[in-house]
Order: sequence, then C-alpha cells, then structure tokens
Amino acid sequence: MNAKQKKMLYRIIAAAVLLVVLQLLPATPVPVGVLYLVPYLVVGGDVLRKAIKGIQNRQPFDECFLMAVATVGAFALGEYVEGCAVMLFYQVGELFQAVAVGKSRRSIAALMDIRPDYANLEQPDGTLEQVDPDEVEVGSVIVVQPGERVPIDGVVVEGTSTLNTAALTGESLPRDAKAGDDVISGCVNLSGVLRVRTTREFGESTVSRILDLVENSSMKKARTENFITRFARVYTPAVCYSALALAVLPPLVLMLLGQPARFGDWVYRALTFLVISCPCALVISIPLSFFGGIGGASTCGILVKGSTYLEELSRTKIVVFDKTGTLTRGVFEVTGVYPADGGDRDSLLETAALAESYSKHPISQSLKQAFGRELDPARVSDVEELGGYGITARVDGRNVAVGNARLMAKLGLTPTPPEQTGTVIYLAVDGAYAGAVVISDVLKPTAAKAIAGLKRAGVRRTVMLTGDTEPVAKSVANQLGITEYHAGLLPEDKVNRVESLLAEKGPRENLAFVGDGINDAPVLSRADLGIAMGALGSDAAIEAADIVLMDDDPARIALAMDISRRTVRIVYQNIVFALAVKAACLLLGALGLAGMWLAIFADVGVMVLAVLNATRALYTRDLVRRNGLKS
Repeated sequence: MNAKQKKMLYRIIAAAVLLVVLQLLPATPVPVGVLYLVPYLVVGGDVLRKAIKGIQNRQPFDECFLMAVATVGAFALGEYVEGCAVMLFYQVGELFQAVAVGKSRRSIAALMDIRPDYANLEQPDGTLEQVDPDEVEVGSVIVVQPGERVPIDGVVVEGTSTLNTAALTGESLPRDAKAGDDVISGCVNLSGVLRVRTTREFGESTVSRILDLVENSSMKKARTENFITRFARVYTPAVCYSALALAVLPPLVLMLLGQPARFGDWVYRALTFLVISCPCALVISIPLSFFGGIGGASTCGILVKGSTYLEELSRTKIVVFDKTGTLTRGVFEVTGVYPADGGDRDSLLETAALAESYSKHPISQSLKQAFGRELDPARVSDVEELGGYGITARVDGRNVAVGNARLMAKLGLTPTPPEQTGTVIYLAVDGAYAGAVVISDVLKPTAAKAIAGLKRAGVRRTVMLTGDTEPVAKSVANQLGITEYHAGLLPEDKVNRVESLLAEKGPRENLAFVGDGINDAPVLSRADLGIAMGALGSDAAIEAADIVLMDDDPARIALAMDISRRTVRIVYQNIVFALAVKAACLLLGALGLAGMWLAIFADVGVMVLAVLNATRALYTRDLVRRNGLKS
C-alpha cells in the first residue's frame, strides 16, 4: 500500500475500534449521536467533503453523494451504528479496490520498467560519457555494459553477449547478440560488453514506442466500458429520485387512505435503497477487468493499444495473413542461379547484388549475402524502386532490371521460369533477358502451431495473401494447413481482397489482418483489427496496427484471443452478477425486507467480489501453457 492507502487503513481501524468501544460503554451523559459522530467523521470525513464538492460543482450524483445521504439520514433517524457501519464498510471496499488497481498498475509498471536512465556515449578519444538517451544522435556509438539495458535501437559493431528480452517479448530464453546483429532498446545485456551504433533516436526507439502504447491504451475504451460509463450517469440520478419517491409517496398515499404514514420507516427504506443502488461495483470492476487483460497480454509480449481492441479481438472469426515476415521468417537464401544461354553464374549474381545494393528488402540482403564479396556502390547509379515489381538501375553503365515476372512483362520479355520452387527473381540487362535467381524463404517454426491454435480458438477462416508466385504460395499454404490463399498480389490488391472478405463476414464477426511490412500498413488500417509483428516489423505497420506482437511469433495471436475472451467473460460475469444482486436487494429494500446490513453487502460485498473477479484477467500462465508457449 502507498502512504495514502496506509493512512486510510489506520482510519478504518481507528473507527472500527471506536465503534466497538462505544458499543461496550455504559450509559453516558453525553448524547449518543455526538459520540458516534467521532468514528463516523474519522472514517467518512473525506466522503462528505467529496459529496459537498460534487454539489458545489453541480455534479452531485455519484457514490459519495449516495453514501453521504444514506449515512446522514441514518443518523437523523437515530440509527447511529448502522450509519457508521455503512460508511466504515464502504471505505473498506474503496481501500480494497484501490489496492487491487494499484497491484494491476504495478504489474504493468514492473513489466514496463524498461526506460533506460542513461546511455554510455563513446567519445572521439575512446572515453565514455553517461548522457541522457534523448541526447544521443543517430549513428553514434554507445557501449552497453553487462547488467545494463540497451538504451536505443542499433546494430552491434563489436562484442558478443546474450540479451534478456523478457520485458519486451515475454520470451524467457536469452538471445545471442554478435557483431552485425540488430538490438532493440529495453533488452538487458547479460554477459559481454557491446559497442552499438544507434540507428534511431531515443524517441523513435522500440522502448519509447512500447511505453507510449501502454500509456495511451486506456484512452481507447471498449464499447462495454463506454456503456457502463453512460449507464452510471443515468442510473445514479434515477435511483436518487426513486429513493426520494420511496420516502415521500407511500406515506402520502397511506395518509390519504387514513392509515399511519410511518414516515421514519419509509425514509429508512429509502436510505437502504440508496446504499444498495451504489453502482461502484460496475464502475470500478469493468475498467479494471480490461486494464488487467491489457496488462496480462503485455506480460506475454502482446501490446494492445486499447480495451476496445481487446474486446473486438474476442469476436474475430476471420484471420488474414501476409506471408513474408509473418508466417515465414523473412530470411531468404539463394537456392538457385540460372543464367540465360551462354551467361556466367557469378556475373549474373554480381549484377543482381549490385542493382539491389541500396535496398533493405530481405530479398536484396540475401542476394548480397550470396555474392559474398564487397560491393562497390560507385558502380551503381539511377536506382529506382518499383513497388510490386522490383528495381531498375544502371550498373557499370548498363541498364539493369531486377524483379518479378510482372517487371519482365512490362519490359516485353517472357522468360521461362525455373522448375525449382521458390521466389524467382528475373534479370534483364539493356532490355535483354539475362537469367533468373531462385530465393527460398524459411517458415517460422511456430507458424503451423499458430494456424492450429486459431482453429482451436474458434477462427473459422484463415487466409494467406502474398505477392509471391502461385507455386510458392501453394507450398507454404500446404505446409501450414491454410486452405485459402491468394498469390501474386500488389499492395492495392491486398486491400481489395480484404474488402471482399469484409463484405462476406457475418454481422457480429471481425476480420483481423496480420502483417509486418510497410506495404501492409493500408491493409492493417482497413481490417477490423490490425496485428503487426513488432520486433522486425516496419514502423508504419506498427503505427497502423491495433495489436503488436513484440516477438514476431504468430502463435501468440491465439494466446491474445484467449486472453481477450477471458477478459470479456469476466466483464460480463461482473455485469450480470452486480445487476442481479442489486436488483434483488433493491426490491427487498423497497418492500422493507432488507435493512442496512444487507445493503452493505449489496454495495461493498458485491464490489469486493467483482474486483476480485476482475483481477483474474491479469493472470495468463494457464493460457500460455495451453497454447504451448513459454512464459
């Protein structure tokens, strides 16, 4: 507990002790009501102040107003013990709720305690200076000592080590890092010293993006959350007026009928009605459930940008995948080189690698890696990237085109594709066909498990969209158990295909698109839910997505769906339970069959039980095990 909560606990204990002492005291000349005011004000003074402020601000209808009216009314009727008890147990429930919310926030804060305090910036003379990460410019060299967090995204230029990425990805197994490897901020360096050349500013690094996503997630409320907020605004004044009517109308009717009015009895019923009607169980437990669900997902390396997306994920029945970088590792290897008649294999590979030397695309990287020797960028000029087609450039003074079959058709060439399965890259030099290179991607080890997990989670349709060729797409789909796929798509074709799938889905069904590349951003935005691969995915894809998988593991989509469905179940359990108990107790209170003690249970008891139920959303270990993942 924090200092404020401890202070409240001491006040509750003091008021409870005073209440017991007053019950045991013999008759005293001091008026009983005055004595009971002491424990009442000790425990409930702040509630009275908040109620008065609410009236002054013309926003009186909240739980503080209900408690103030009910307890002051009980004192006016001489029910001193019950008035004190209502306030005492109300504050016990409020303290319990504050501790539960604090625990949820600390769980996320512990996970998100990844903001680095400093960076060891290497100076020109080789010395190190500790500076604020915000001050480190792109291209600077920083040194990460064992036990320190990587402060900024970058590339290792010297050293080997292992990195703990659990706070980012939920993956407990450390990852190796060596010269040439990308490292992301927020990881903990476990062993060796690393020299890292920064590739981003701190404000754009992974750790900053994660913190921003989590901090802003509460801004996007689920429909259920918004409904409860609107419900409370209407419900609270309605029960206040109903309680007033219960206190005034029945006695007046009895008077008109010539019977005793019993004003005190009906006022007591009205006050009981007010205590029972307090909506804090709903107002507190529903946001807490979603907050817990988002926190539980975060501990598994799944960042949800708002509770609305967590709720929508539970109704997802169609999941559409991009192929490269999503279902496959995006690690390409050259598996075949086929020069045109009379061509040289090494010369063809060198020309392709030079033309692609300025591109960061995985296919380009694989071509350069297959060539295996240093490339002279001065030999390349006039590079132009053609989205969905390939690249054109001048290499050694010759016009070179490297790309897919569509690019060759655009140049008026009709090459015969190799029989080998894989991504085929064609080359044309000075308008003449020069040969082809076959590149094969590698499936992610959990991709098949991801598809099986989604089917088990109730997803009725999985679809793969790719710009790759039909044979490659068919091979991948068959290996993963995907029955529907569409190959040879340009970025705009993917959007059109998703539009068609959206038109075919049911009225209460959602469609999720999973992608990682910059060309996936339009589709991620168009789908009901966009899910991006966060570790290797592009910034544009992560910005456009609603959910981010920090370890690029597609198997975590099924886990995210399990978390969302559990969270939504908890939310509806709390709504049904709270409303059912309150409706029954309100009826009993109005009929005079329930007193203040039952009212206390209907208010504080229901709130405590609902909050306890809501905190279950934080725990995800059983769901992680069910999906065969590591926590």
